[in-house]
Amino acid sequence: MSEIVLTVTATNFKAKCLAIFDELERRKVDRVVVTRRGRPVAELRPARAELPELWGAHRGSVKVARGVDLTAPTFDEPLDAELGLLHR
Repeated sequence: MSEIVLTVTATNFKAKCLAIFDELERRKVDRVVVTRRGRPVAELRPARAELPELWGAHRGSVKVARGVDLTAPTFDEPLDAELGLLHR
């Protein structure tokens, strides 16, 4: 199945952007390429119907080195709140 690509100049896009958005929304085109002086400057695609699941999206992307305690305090000095200070 081939992709339907609509190529428009920036001037035409400005004049017809709402109609182009309608075509994207109705999935009549798969991609819109906007050109200026014959060179592509932007590419539009329809929004995904469903957003990806956020819970666990970065699972396995961070590794904690051995011996590092993530629950240990990071400051040797007391925090402002512990001293009863609101501002410095």
